Amino acid sequence: MPLNSVPDWQEKISNPAQVGGIETSVLDNGLGRGTRIAWINTGTGLRYKVVIDRAMDIADAFYNQHNLAWLSHSGITSPQPLSNKGIDWLQTFGGGLLTTCGLSHVGGPEKDEFGERGVHGEISNTAAEIESIIQPDPANNKLDMSITGIIRHTPIFGPALELKRTISGKLGEAKIWIHDEVTNRGNQPAPHMILYHCNFGWPLADEGAELLWKGKWKPRFEDKPNRIFNDTHNFHRCPAPMEEHGGTGEDVGFIDIDQDADGKSVCGLFNSKINLALALRFDKKQLPWLTNWQHWGKGEYVTGLEPGSHPPIGQANARKDGSLLFIAPRETKQYNLEISLMHDPTEIKTFLAEF
Repeated sequence: MPLNSVPDWQEKISNPAQVGGIETSVLDNGLGRGTRIAWINTGTGLRYKVVIDRAMDIADAFYNQHNLAWLSHSGITSPQPLSNKGIDWLQTFGGGLLTTCGLSHVGGPEKDEFGERGVHGEISNTAAEIESIIQPDPANNKLDMSITGIIRHTPIFGPALELKRTISGKLGEAKIWIHDEVTNRGNQPAPHMILYHCNFGWPLADEGAELLWKGKWKPRFEDKPNRIFNDTHNFHRCPAPMEEHGGTGEDVGFIDIDQDADGKSVCGLFNSKINLALALRFDKKQLPWLTNWQHWGKGEYVTGLEPGSHPPIGQANARKDGSLLFIAPRETKQYNLEISLMHDPTEIKTFLAEF
C-alpha cells in the first residue's frame, strides 16, 4: 500500500529503516570479499544491491518474493581494474540488474592504430568514491533517498573520462532512477560510448514471458544465421532453455527503438505467470539504440535489454561508420534511465498498451 494512502503511519515507526532506506556494507566472503555494497529498500517490495566498488552497478534485485536479475555463476567479484585485454572482462562479469559498459568502447575485443581494447571497456571494474548518501526521513515527510558517487577512469595522457552517478528512489514507489554525468577531465577530445547492460533472469524472464520493445531491428551479424532474430521466429517471447545456446551460444538484435512525442523510449518484460512487469524508460536522444541479448542456455538463462549510445559494435567500427562520439575537454554528457515495477493489473494493462 502506498505510504501516502495511510495518513497516520508516521506515528507508528521509531526508525526510518522500518520502512526502507540505504544500508552500506562490505562483503566478507567469496570472490567479492572486501567489496563495498549498498542495499536500497524502497518500502514497496523493490530492493536491490548497488556494488559501490564496481561503478555503482546493480547486482541482486527483487520485487516482493520474485528475483529480477540474472546473476552469473561467479556473482559479485572484486574489481579488476586492468581487465581490459581480450575477453578478460567476462572473468569478472557478474550479470546483475545493471552492468555499465564503456566509457570509450562497447563491444568485443579489438586493436587498431588508436590502441587495444577489451570487451566492453573498463568502467565496470572501477570503484566509486562516494560523494553523498541521502536517507529518507519519513517522520518529516521526506521520502526521497539517493546515493551519489564518482568513478574515475582518468589515466595520464588520457582518455580521462569521469562518471558521476546518482541512484535515487522514493519510499512508496517501486522505481529506480539512474542519473549519470560523463565528463572529460583531460585536455584532448575523448572518444565515448556507453551501454547499460540490464540483465534479467528467472522468474521474471521465464518461458512465455513477453519481451517488450518496438522499432526497426537487425541481427548483430547480418551475414550469419541467427536462430532468434529472423522473420520466422517470435523473438518477443522467452523460450524454453535451448541446447543451441549452450556454451557460447547466443543471439543478439540491434534495435533502432521507437520514441514517443516527448522523445522518450520504453522497453521491458511482462510475465503473466507471476503478474509482474518491468519497464525501462530513457531518452532516445541520449540513448538512441537498444540491444536485445538472448542467451537461453541451460543454467545460463538470461536476456539483456541494453539501452546505449551505440549497439556493441566497438570503437573501431563506430569510428569507421562516423557514429563515434567525442567529448570535448571539460564537456559533460548526461544520461537518465528509469526502472519501474508493476503488479497492479490496471497499471500493467496501461503499460502493455504502449506496445
